[in-house]
Amino acid sequence: MSAVLDIVALRSMVAVADCGGFHRAAAALSLTQSAVSQHLRKLERVLDRKLVVREGRQAKFTASGELLLAEARRILDAHDEALRRLGAEERRTLVFGSTEHAADRLLPELATRMRAAFPALEVRFRLDRTARLAEAVDRGSIDIALLIDMSVGGRSRDAGRLRMDWYAAPDWAPPGPGEPLPMVVFDEPCIMRRLAVDAVTGIGRHPDLVCEAADLAGVLAAARSGLGVTLLPSAKPRLEGLVVRDDLPRLDSAPLRVRARPGLDDDLADLVAKTAREVVEAHT
Repeated sequence: MSAVLDIVALRSMVAVADCGGFHRAAAALSLTQSAVSQHLRKLERVLDRKLVVREGRQAKFTASGELLLAEARRILDAHDEALRRLGAEERRTLVFGSTEHAADRLLPELATRMRAAFPALEVRFRLDRTARLAEAVDRGSIDIALLIDMSVGGRSRDAGRLRMDWYAAPDWAPPGPGEPLPMVVFDEPCIMRRLAVDAVTGIGRHPDLVCEAADLAGVLAAARSGLGVTLLPSAKPRLEGLVVRDDLPRLDSAPLRVRARPGLDDDLADLVAKTAREVVEAHT
């Protein structure tokens, strides 16, 4: 059999899936975006089929890509476990989880600072919803996660706060007083969704959930198309193609916390929280 699946290329493919795109995957792997793209094209040449297609600015796996992604995870698990059994694993891995809201602006700098702070560890990133990240941390499948978290104490540490703003397309105009407010929200479970709905109902308006999206890219695309207004964390730089709406209720800033899995070293968790807090403060 002449076809060979390259481990490095497979790792890039998994990073694209876990990090939510080529740019974030490149930052997480300390590679250029071009290198990650070349890895995917290499896999396409080996299999002689398209694995990724572009949808606007976003990349989406084809059916063949989804099949290979599942196989890639199994191959990498077996590969890494073999290295561990043979005593050839050079560095311990730290799996860092983040919400898309935080990672959209913070991941490149956060990845750089995390690797500088933990040179003896291989830092990998996983993006997901807050509820699923919290469950993964509690199960121990993720070592530590940066998420919007209202709880205090326990295994959570303060990592700063994110200002919340309403965003809409520049030409979007809200309906008149008393009319339902068109809103773009994330699928459940989502803290941002609940905060947005509660804020609108709190001023006596009915939230009209005209679009529910599974990820940040979908929310941004729907808001940019003028379907409705959406609530998102505010960070630098401003979101392209959207403007802040000051005519809707102002929300308190949302608490960001670093949540550590059971058994994770306290000093390591404290340093992760400090590093995350510095990045958040620099971008908000």
